[in-house]
Formats: sequence, C-alpha cells, structure tokens
Amino acid sequence: MQLRYAFRMYPNGPQRSALARAFGCARVVYNDALRARETARAGGEAFPKTGDLSKLLITEAKKTEERAWLGEVSAVVLQQSLRDLDTAYRNFFDGLKGKRPRMGAPRFKSRKDNRQAVRFTANARWNITTGGDLSLPKIGDVRVKWSRNLPSTPSTVTVIKDAAGRYSCSFVIETEADETLPEVAGQVGIDLGLSHFAILSDGTKIDSPRFLRRAEKRLKRAQQALSRKARGSSNRGKARLKVARAHAKVADARREFHHQLSTKIIRENQAVAVEDLAVKGLARTRLAKSVHDAGWSAFTAMLEYKAVRYGRTLVKIGRFEPTSQVCSQCGVKDGPKPLNVREWTCGVCGAVLGRDINAAVNVAKAAGLAVSACRAQVGPGLVPAQRVEAGTHRDGQTAVVGISSL
Repeated sequence: MQLRYAFRMYPNGPQRSALARAFGCARVVYNDALRARETARAGGEAFPKTGDLSKLLITEAKKTEERAWLGEVSAVVLQQSLRDLDTAYRNFFDGLKGKRPRMGAPRFKSRKDNRQAVRFTANARWNITTGGDLSLPKIGDVRVKWSRNLPSTPSTVTVIKDAAGRYSCSFVIETEADETLPEVAGQVGIDLGLSHFAILSDGTKIDSPRFLRRAEKRLKRAQQALSRKARGSSNRGKARLKVARAHAKVADARREFHHQLSTKIIRENQAVAVEDLAVKGLARTRLAKSVHDAGWSAFTAMLEYKAVRYGRTLVKIGRFEPTSQVCSQCGVKDGPKPLNVREWTCGVCGAVLGRDINAAVNVAKAAGLAVSACRAQVGPGLVPAQRVEAGTHRDGQTAVVGISSL
C-alpha cells in the first residue's frame, strides 16, 4: 500500500519568494485550463485535451508578454497543475455516476486560499542532498527536519504551505510487502462517544481530550483581536496568522491523539469492530461543536488503513444497529432511550447495564467477534443500603451519599 510521509520545511527568504512564485504560476495555469474547459462546455464543444491545454497555456503562453513569467518556475509544476484539474473533473463525474461520494464541480483557485501546494515529479530532478536538504529546481536547497527515515525512494514530492504559514514536504512511499504484526488473541468492539472519546468492550474508557473546548478562550481572544483590525492592513494579516496558528495547534494535538490511540488498539487486538456513525447528520445538531472536536471520522480512517497495513481485521457495523437498545447479557431489545439515561436495569435478566460499555459489547457481537459481556461491567442490580449506612455525619449534619454502579 501507499503511505504519505510529511516533514516540516524551513525555507529562507529567497526560497519563500520562489515558492510563492511557484504557487502563483500553478494556480494561474489551473484557472486558465478550467476557464478554457468551461468555455468549451458552455459553447457545446468537446472538452480540450490535456495535451492541447499544455501546449496552449504553458508552451505558447510563455512566449507572450502577459504570461512570460511562467518561465520562472519549473515546467513540471505547471504540468502537474493540469493533471490536478483532470483528477478534479474525474472525481466529479465519478460522483455523478455513483462510483464515489458526490462532490462539487472544479472551482477556480484563489491566492487567498488557506492551502497552497505544488508537486514535483522525478522529471523535475529534485533530490535529497547528502546534508539532508531538499533540492528543488529553481528554488534551491531547502532545510528539512527529518523525524524518521524514508523506507524507500519516493518518486514525487509535494510542497505545501498551510493557513498558519508553515511549509511541509510530503512524500508518497510504497510500503514493504510484509508489515504484518504477530497475531494476538485480543478482539474488541469500540463505542465512540462525547463524554468519553471511546469505550471498549473490555470495559476500558478513554477520556475525551476536548482539544477545541480547552482552547476556546485562547481562540476567542485571537479572533476578537482579528475582528478589530482594519481590512487590508498588515496588522490584520498578522492577526489572521495568529488565529490560524492557534487552530493548527488544536488540529495537530487532536491528530497526534488519534494516531497514538489507533496504533495502540491495532497492536493489541487482532480484530476491531466500530460503528459507522452518521457524522454529517450529527454535525447538524446542537452537539455539532463537540462532534467536530472529537474527530470520529479521522480516527476510524486511521484504524482502517492501519488494520490493512499490519494485517489486522476491522469490521464496520451499520449505523442503524440498535447497540444501545439491546441487553448485552440476554439479548432482549427494550427500545430506545434518551441520552440522559446512562444506566438502566434489564427487565428480563436484571443486569445493570452501563449505556456505553453495553453498546461497545453489542458492537463487537454485531461484528461477529467472540467477546464476553462478563468483562463489560454489567451484573446483578445493587442492593439498596440501609438508611443508617447511606450517609456520613459532619458537624452534626447528615449528608446523603448516592450509590451508583461503575
């Protein structure tokens, strides 16, 4: 399988200017090609082919006074921009045919877009120097912070500038043929939630970090400072950068949490079951901010590709499976329950069921995993304590202590 390795880049002043020219030229060629195809479509003509667009918008355009500056960047970058447009159209038409989820038609790019990127193939003759720098044509040797070694020689590199002004280089690598981990006996079902990020069928509860909620005050102050700056001023640009960096810090922390947890679960279990949640629907409710803060889709995507990479089994059960309505002990379905009901007693077998752990066990069972409900912290109902045992005395006053299950 193919994996993407990303590393931070630290270009100097002239190199940042050269990268800005590359971003701008690639954007102009993309927009020119999109305009040519939309004009042909509006006129009822056939779409121009990529080869014809390359000759017209790159080779011939460089000879004109209006587009002479296209020659200041590598031609490979401009060719890849046309290929990106081809991919965008292909994905759009595949969505209309039902071959993939629907997506919008290609749109024009703006210099104000949060993300700018250019791609260099082997034809551009880029390389990694003996000193560890990334040598790019017409840009120079850019310093890179390597956090790990590349397992093989990549054929392409993508240079990215994000909204926070950070530069990174991304390599697509073909992984080794066999990275399968030794088999283990563990099998686990996962119920994703908000009060706890994940509840496992063995009773383990992983607290929700709530990175966005914890950073709300800092984000609010940065956004308020941005709103007070005059539009078009340099101070507004600096304030916008502070907001983007604050959001990037939250996103990076969430991504790191997802990576560590997904890797731990995949390494410790041979089979993993997870529910296919309707995240888009939940994001339209009053819980939208908490749902986005949790990042369930990104987490399940990590579980999916790591299971393939390391030879594990990942099973997704349907989102309409009544995991919160069925007793994991006796299998009786007793109907839906409001969200505030976190614990109840089964009317048939008398087991006291915790909503989340019971759902995790049912997720595993629905996926066909051999899990036992005996470790899911369910059991017979509690015996009410006597009144004399249900309180403590402090300064002569009786304080009632509530009794609840785990």
